[in-house]
Amino acid sequence: MSWLLRFLFLLLPLALAAQGLRIDRIFGPETPTGEYKHPAGIGELANGDLYLVFFSGRGEYRDNSAAVFGSRQKAGSKRWSKPERIASNPFHSLGNAVVWQAPDGVVWLFYVTRYGELWSDSRITAKISRDGARTWSDPFQLTFEAGTMVRNQPITLGDGSYLLPVYHEIGTDTEFSDPRDTSFFLRFDPKTRRWTESNRVGSRLGNIQPAPAVIAGNHLVAFCRRGGDYNGRPDGWLVRTESKDAGKTWSAGVDSEFPNPNAAVDFLRLQSGHHLLVYNNSFTNRSPLTVALSTDGAKTFPHKLDLQSDPSGDYGYPMALQTRDGRIHVSFTTDERTVVRKAVFTEADVVR
Repeated sequence: MSWLLRFLFLLLPLALAAQGLRIDRIFGPETPTGEYKHPAGIGELANGDLYLVFFSGRGEYRDNSAAVFGSRQKAGSKRWSKPERIASNPFHSLGNAVVWQAPDGVVWLFYVTRYGELWSDSRITAKISRDGARTWSDPFQLTFEAGTMVRNQPITLGDGSYLLPVYHEIGTDTEFSDPRDTSFFLRFDPKTRRWTESNRVGSRLGNIQPAPAVIAGNHLVAFCRRGGDYNGRPDGWLVRTESKDAGKTWSAGVDSEFPNPNAAVDFLRLQSGHHLLVYNNSFTNRSPLTVALSTDGAKTFPHKLDLQSDPSGDYGYPMALQTRDGRIHVSFTTDERTVVRKAVFTEADVVR
C-alpha cells in the first residue's frame, strides 16, 4: 500500500461526518426479564451484528435469581431481538455481564457469580461461543478468589494476547467501597490458553472497575472508579494507572483530572488513534454522562460532549464501542437501573 493510501486509510474515521448525537431506548420495565436491568454491555460481532448483554432480576440485593440475558441487533436492522437467558445459576445470583469477540472469532461472555449476599462474595465466571453468540458453552470458573469481579471489555495487545480488566473488592458495607479495593488485569495467551495475573493497583481511596486502552506500543493507560461512599466529595477523582510493559505491571493509582461520584467509567482507543473517555462529570451525581476526547495520547482531553445531562437523571455504567463503520456506541442504564439506553455519535460530533 502506498504512503498516500495509508494516509487516507488513517483519515477515514475522522472523515466520518458529524451526524448528531442520537439516544435510543432499547429495553425497559415492559421487557419481562425482571424489574432490574443492569449494567448493559455491548459488543460488535464479525458479521456486523451488535450483541447486548445485561443481568436482570428483582433487584441488586433482593433475590438470588438474577440471570444474564442477551439480545441481538442484526446488521442493517433497527430492531433488537427478544432478550434470551444465556447464563443462570439455580442457587446464586449473576451480574456484570461483558461480551466480546476475540480476533480468532470466539465470542467470550464474562460475568460475576455471587456466592453470598455481597459483591465481595463473588468470583468471575465465563462462557464461550463458536457460532457468533447463538449457542454457548457450559460455564467455567475464571477466578476462585472471593471478591474478584469483571466489568469492562478485554483489549487485544500487540503480541496477540488479550488483557481482561478485573478488580478485587472486600468489605461488608453495600454503600461503601473499601480503600483496600484494587484493580488488576488478567492476560490470556491464545497459544498456551493460560491466564496470568498482573500486580494489583492500589490508590488513596481504593479503586475498582478499570478501563484500559493501548496508547502506543507497550504503553497502556487505565482509568478506574474511585472507592469510598456515594456521598459527594471534592477530592473524589477517577484513578489513573499506567503500564509500560503491555499490561504485565502497573503503576500505583493516582488521582486524575476527572471527577468521579463513585461510578463506572469506560476508556477506548478509537480507529483514528485518539482516545475516548466516558464518565460521569460530577463529584456527586451520575449526571451528566460525558465523553472526553484526547488527540495527544491521553495527555489532555480538550474536547467534551454531554450524552445526557438532566440534573435529575441517573446515567450509569457506560460501555463504549466503535463499530467498523466508525460510529461510536455507548450503552448505559437509567431510571433506577430499569431502562437500557444507547447513545450513537461520531468522533466529529465530539470535536464540533
